[in-house]
Amino acid sequence: MSGEIRLIPLRGIPELREGDDLEAEVLRAAARVGGFEDGDVLVVAQKVVSKVEGQVVALDEVEASDRARELAADLDPRRTEVILREAKRIVRARAPLVITETRHGFVCASAGVDSSNAGEPDTVVLLPRDPDASARRLRDRIRAASRIEVGVIVSDSFGRAWRKGTTDVALGVSGLVPLLDLNGRRDSVGYELHATQIAIADEIAGAAELVMGKLDGIPAAIVRGVAINGDGTGADLLMAPDRDLFR
Repeated sequence: MSGEIRLIPLRGIPELREGDDLEAEVLRAAARVGGFEDGDVLVVAQKVVSKVEGQVVALDEVEASDRARELAADLDPRRTEVILREAKRIVRARAPLVITETRHGFVCASAGVDSSNAGEPDTVVLLPRDPDASARRLRDRIRAASRIEVGVIVSDSFGRAWRKGTTDVALGVSGLVPLLDLNGRRDSVGYELHATQIAIADEIAGAAELVMGKLDGIPAAIVRGVAINGDGTGADLLMAPDRDLFR
């Protein structure tokens, strides 16, 4: 890891819909800021990835179940129905809040189903079907077009147990090591670390969100200077159920 990290927002990417060429738009936006460099990490918001992959549901096509109406409280029960369909299981529920485990293994609010920045009224955006595959496709296309090696993170905002507020985390990862394991290493006074793992990919995603924002219409950013080339997946960051005290 270098001593300086740069965060470069990729402005000018338009509102995208199913079938649009996200990779081409990212390459054009990167060209406007001087292009990619070897070792860069591209962070792309989950929502834009989901839109081009068709992971958008129109609520007028959804019929709410009795369970959805029960959990929705004063919110739209059709949205809660979509959440139930996307959930592998409900971890906790206190209407209208529903914490779920998704089919990907993510434990998060509302199964990642989101109404904000959906692009059209009365629609919700789902998580990508396979965020790691989405990251790989972006990386492969950038490498083919530019002959430059970059890492790619597909990010989303998650809440955290015992902490207020959300922070962006890595759902999908390609071309970088997502988890830095320091177990067995010694600190400056010789103490051996026994349970220290750094969620590098999550930290990069959180840093990129500082220049992407939630309301600024900037769905991607370049993080330069992290120098963590390697390979891994977003699934590497998932906590094993037998070690998760919150389930």
